[in-house]
Amino acid sequence: MKAHLRRIRISPKKANVVAGLIRGKNAQEATDILRFTSNKGAKIIGKCLASAIANAENNHDKKREDLVIDEVIINKGPVYKRHLPSSRGRALPLSKPTTHISIYLKDAPVEATNE
Repeated sequence: MKAHLRRIRISPKKANVVAGLIRGKNAQEATDILRFTSNKGAKIIGKCLASAIANAENNHDKKREDLVIDEVIINKGPVYKRHLPSSRGRALPLSKPTTHISIYLKDAPVEATNE
């Protein structure tokens, strides 16, 4: 149960800060955390998490309440290179980093009840 986003226009360093908030959490709890985090990365990772949850529900017949985030992998993507016009006819280099985001879900461990 997984979802991937490729070539997202955000720095991997900034996306990894948001990903650290949800690693190892319950999928429903992670969705709530991302919904109330005011970052560009939170919105993007929230969409990827929603896609992973939908994949688990539709393709693997899992329940949303039973899912736990196994891994959130943030990798560096290609860097778009642009130029910024400057004075005296010069052009300064401008790099626009991209990110690959992968979210893997697993079933929550079953808690044993002793009665």
